[in-house]
Amino acid sequence: MDHHTALPIHPAALRELRDRDDAGRPCVPYRDPDGGQPLRCCLRRSEAGEEIALVTYAPLRRWAAETGAAPGAYDEQGPVFIHAEDCGGPGPEAGRHYARPGALRTVRRYDAAGRIAGGRLVELGEDPEADLDRALAEAFADPGVVLAHVRAVEYGCFQFEVRRH
Repeated sequence: MDHHTALPIHPAALRELRDRDDAGRPCVPYRDPDGGQPLRCCLRRSEAGEEIALVTYAPLRRWAAETGAAPGAYDEQGPVFIHAEDCGGPGPEAGRHYARPGALRTVRRYDAAGRIAGGRLVELGEDPEADLDRALAEAFADPGVVLAHVRAVEYGCFQFEVRRH
């Protein structure tokens, strides 16, 4: 089975988000008391005591700015956790550790124009990595799909983006 690589938020976008988020609000860092938050900057869970922030992120808008696409009404924003300061990005522990059995995820597909090209609700089972890979393989089986976004259904948090190889 094809393994689809989860992409972290790009460092240039992180610099901007650490100042003002994609909703125009200032970043408000806080010390995470318990840890366990899914960090989109380095693709790992936070540790207790780390300085993090919850910010609004518009991944499709940022992708469209790179590619010239015009997503229109499909431009979606949502919450993401990031380190309050530069963390250096993903390390060897990076991955999709926030994929846990029983979690609900939506996989949204987008075409080159930035329009939604379908979606799928995925309930993660005993092998959440395999479930996500199957849903992403299904998404990219459509040759018109150029990227997919995975979001948590519970809070709408952006989980990660996958681009066509």
